[in-house]
Amino acid sequence: MKLRDLPAADLCRKPIRTAVLTVIAVVLSAAAFGGQLIVISLQRGLDSLEQRLGADIIVLPEGAENKVDLKNILLQGTPGYFYMDKSITDRLAEIDGIEKLSAQYFLVSANAECCTVQVQIIGFDEDSDFTVKPWLKEAYDGRLNTNEIIVGAGLSTRVGHTLKLYGVECKAVGKLEKTGTGLDTAIYASDETVRGLIKASAKQGIAVLSKQSPEDVVSSVYIKAKDGADIDMLAAKINTEIDGTQAVRTRSVMTETADRLNVISKSITTLTVAVPVLAAVIMFAAFYLISNERKREFAVLRTIGFSRSGLSRLVLTEALITAGAGGIAGVILTAAAVLPFVGVIEQKTALPVLAPKVSETAAYGAAVVVIVLLTGSLSAALSAYKLSHIDTGKILREGC
Repeated sequence: MKLRDLPAADLCRKPIRTAVLTVIAVVLSAAAFGGQLIVISLQRGLDSLEQRLGADIIVLPEGAENKVDLKNILLQGTPGYFYMDKSITDRLAEIDGIEKLSAQYFLVSANAECCTVQVQIIGFDEDSDFTVKPWLKEAYDGRLNTNEIIVGAGLSTRVGHTLKLYGVECKAVGKLEKTGTGLDTAIYASDETVRGLIKASAKQGIAVLSKQSPEDVVSSVYIKAKDGADIDMLAAKINTEIDGTQAVRTRSVMTETADRLNVISKSITTLTVAVPVLAAVIMFAAFYLISNERKREFAVLRTIGFSRSGLSRLVLTEALITAGAGGIAGVILTAAAVLPFVGVIEQKTALPVLAPKVSETAAYGAAVVVIVLLTGSLSAALSAYKLSHIDTGKILREGC
């Protein structure tokens, strides 16, 4: 047998020992990689939502949040709609402290060919919008014409295909990247398109407006405050001066979500640290105990000419094989267990969840494998040092 084949042969000769060391490496890598993957996905989802909101204040009809929770629309895609008089936008423009404002229109599809459930339709003003268009450009950089739409990543409709909304054929001209929020199941269109869909719904006997014309209403107004403006005071001023409205700070939507994410992240991080540390301690202990069992084996190898450095290389090679195999297996199994269920995690936690890109996930996985290899190497180094300094003659005499 060649010397380079000795580590593999030794591992095969002791399958239980090899399996135990490999399982410890699997647990170490799975805990470190899985916990980090979930925490990063939650943080990416929150960052994505912050970028998408893009406004300091959202003005809604008074009582709208009692009818439809704004957080549910943004985080979970719960369909909803509400309207207020369009003249409110002119009154808002007169309030000092507002730099930009833009109206949006909400509508729920009764039934779309792309979906088995209702979807949220969001209309925006092409001329004044500053919240939607900046990130819609990732999918479509042109100006939306009448009955042209951009669909969220969670919808099956492809670019170039059409779907029928309230009997109106709408063409998908762009598809957004996944955000990990309820925005993934929304449809985006110009305000003109949404007003047309509201009229079409009325023709089909689905009246979302009682007496008002679609031309005279908006669902919400997104506001960007001037630099240095006190946003809390500005929201309070809007609530005081304009009856029938409710000004909501986008930070209030984010704060509750961020607080919940922080609690979950701390819990996961604690486990992410505690479990790998425990696994590393067990790995050190396992190698140390194994060194006691291998004293006679190494004494024999020393008598037939193995040097201390040769014995160290043997132990380190065995450790690298078991730690490497366990680390890679732990990362692969964890990725297979976590990534397909990101949507379930989002539903159960009611938090935005956005998994890292494949390249980023691979980088995290590689880093974890390196950590496991280092841990295994350090554990093996302790064992190798002890074994390479045994009294060969004494060990062989005790074994007789």
